[in-house]
Amino acid sequence: MNSYKRITQYLVACLLLISSAVFAQAPDQATAPDALIKMVVSDVMASVKSDPDIQKGNIPKIVDLVEKKIVPYTDMRRTTEMAMGPNWKKATPEQQNQLVLEFKNLLIRTYSGALSQLRDQTVQFKALRAAPDDKEVVVKTVVLGRGDPVPLDYRLEKTDKGWKVYDMNIMGVWLVEAYRNQFSNQISQNGIDGLVKFLQDRNKQLANAKPAN
Repeated sequence: MNSYKRITQYLVACLLLISSAVFAQAPDQATAPDALIKMVVSDVMASVKSDPDIQKGNIPKIVDLVEKKIVPYTDMRRTTEMAMGPNWKKATPEQQNQLVLEFKNLLIRTYSGALSQLRDQTVQFKALRAAPDDKEVVVKTVVLGRGDPVPLDYRLEKTDKGWKVYDMNIMGVWLVEAYRNQFSNQISQNGIDGLVKFLQDRNKQLANAKPAN
């Protein structure tokens, strides 16, 4: 696996971790989004680096961790809706629920193993540029480690339960945009049910695959 793909997988995994830890630690809902990101990133990175099983690439343990402690705190419905674009409104409520479930599983299965890649990385946090009454913000960071610095931006929304991360940008590419083209192509060829089946098949392949070293 090339270094760019490893970094991308690691960062997407952190996106999921950050979303959960914000609420797992139950911070004050008035806490600024950049302060939340800084607190959570620092804590999560330290926790992952100190876990021998995760560092050894224990995928079942990582997946179980994500399912129990991360997924309940992410806005996967909004992430899926954004990745679907205009096609979201064409899906029935049942199809929408299926898509959210399968997309969630795809992200977990695709990126869970990347947590084992955490080693010497550190994160530089940029000053937040936002008004006090903003409901959506972007928190900018830079991941420092081996090789060139990697810009990483987090997109957050303010909900009645506090701030939630639902998208991220790595070197100019937003996560949902990267999947939007793939989803659109699948729908144009096979319809929404075809996209659901594509995701289901892909998840089965990933579940049966051996972790890459």
